[in-house]
Amino acid sequence: NKMRGLSNYRLSCCVNTLLQTLSATWEVSDLLEKADSHNVPLQLKRVLAAMRSDHLPQHVPHRDFLHCLDRNCVRRKGVQHDADEVFLSILNFVQQQMDDRALALEIQNLYKISVETHLQCLECDSVQTRTSYLLSLHLHLKEDHNSLAGCISSFLEDQELRGIDRCFCAKCGIKTPSKQGVKLLSLPRILCVHLKRFRNSRGYTRKLDCQVTFPETFDFSEIAREGFATDFAQCKYTLYAVVVHSGSAMCGHYTAYVRHRGNQGWYYADDSFIQNKWKIQQVNCSTSIYIFLHRLFPLS
Repeated sequence: NKMRGLSNYRLSCCVNTLLQTLSATWEVSDLLEKADSHNVPLQLKRVLAAMRSDHLPQHVPHRDFLHCLDRNCVRRKGVQHDADEVFLSILNFVQQQMDDRALALEIQNLYKISVETHLQCLECDSVQTRTSYLLSLHLHLKEDHNSLAGCISSFLEDQELRGIDRCFCAKCGIKTPSKQGVKLLSLPRILCVHLKRFRNSRGYTRKLDCQVTFPETFDFSEIAREGFATDFAQCKYTLYAVVVHSGSAMCGHYTAYVRHRGNQGWYYADDSFIQNKWKIQQVNCSTSIYIFLHRLFPLS
């Protein structure tokens, strides 16, 4: 009933926090245990098993996993990573390097968000649709106060594309003004939400320190129905991990708040430092950058 700390090796705080969230995602560990793996999946299985073990030192040795990421071009030395890029890289390595394709697909499906994008020409009203999937929701933030429900609603709103953003219409044969939008077809067991705090403008990257509020239980029935497919099954999620980034866009530090599966208590993980029974209300809403939610049940 305790969390295990992870020592910081050469700016590994980003990977450390993601390992804490993966350790709390028990479905991933269970599926990895069933597979004979190599490369990143093997090292991930070993480090997650070590984080659950009662027979190792307090701080888990995870250098092999870090070196394995390095060999797969996720460089650590002197680099501040983007948590979303590293997380998606780990999932992609698991998908590509596992010998058991069925188990690899099961892990991917834990996070798979099915979406339909549509593009409507505003000249002839013809509509192009495409079905695809995401492994995390990338939510744009406003400069001032934000809520999780508001950010998701904004993500699902249609946008008009004019001027240089016009798209080619096959029916008109030219680039025309259009309206683009996305609908949710289905949501996964594990929902990852990336709060896009970093903005690029004229070659300069800055970080938004705006507030984002999010409840411990989130109900998708609170979102307008226009953003969902007609047969979408409404569902509830419970919060179980939050990745936090303190500092600036160019220099910062990652920590995490994680709910323990066994005792359901919240823990604060700052590399090898672990503090237990930390209330989730104490998360700094102006530095949260990645939110992980676990699906409770579909609503009737």
